[in-house]
Amino acid sequence: MPTPTPATCVFTARSLTKTYGEGDTAVLALRGVDLDIVRGEFVVLLGASGSGKSTLLNILGGLDTATSGSARWTHNGQTHELIGADDAELTRYRREHVGFVFQFYNLIPSLTAEENVALVTDLADDPMDPADALALVGLTPRKHHFVSQLSGGEQQRVAIARAIAKRPAVLLCDEPTGALDCATGIMVLQAIERVNRDMGTTTVVITHNAPIADMADRVLRLADGRIVDSHTNAHRQPASALSW
Repeated sequence: MPTPTPATCVFTARSLTKTYGEGDTAVLALRGVDLDIVRGEFVVLLGASGSGKSTLLNILGGLDTATSGSARWTHNGQTHELIGADDAELTRYRREHVGFVFQFYNLIPSLTAEENVALVTDLADDPMDPADALALVGLTPRKHHFVSQLSGGEQQRVAIARAIAKRPAVLLCDEPTGALDCATGIMVLQAIERVNRDMGTTTVVITHNAPIADMADRVLRLADGRIVDSHTNAHRQPASALSW
């Protein structure tokens, strides 16, 4: 991966802290995190429950705010500070630039796969055709099926298609295979891999599953609210080669 510079960085965080609660019950979720993520990079965040992974991802995605420090987002040569941005700014940022994929799919059961994706494209400035987004994750034959007619892995791939249909600059995934078996999880990871490779979408994946780290450009390990290890993979493994 290229050396992070102001011209290549999508995210730049410095001394990022997050505290939940006050006084004796306060919980330090992040403790002075420094982070750079380069445009087009595939990053995996590893760590045990409570290590700060989701808190960090939520701050980068504009779903949460830090207690102190700086988190900057750069797009088309313009840099924006996420910390201190008001609700309207963060809503616009999430709507226009960020695709989210969570462990639970949050699909609407009464709609087909294609209709679920179309909900997002109706709000985007330059969306993909819903059918094209579903084709990218291998679901063309299932696009007219209702949610109840889809397997768990298929539902997660619909969620990925929905996230990418607005052509986001970044795709943030929180335990996207957490509710799936290995074979189904690999199909989901292949869809995420394809989005990163074919669309150039900067991708950050949270997982507790260490083998998934092999498909990343870079792996960050968190513990107790800090990044305790960072390494770059000399060669990315394809999702199809993973097992757990």
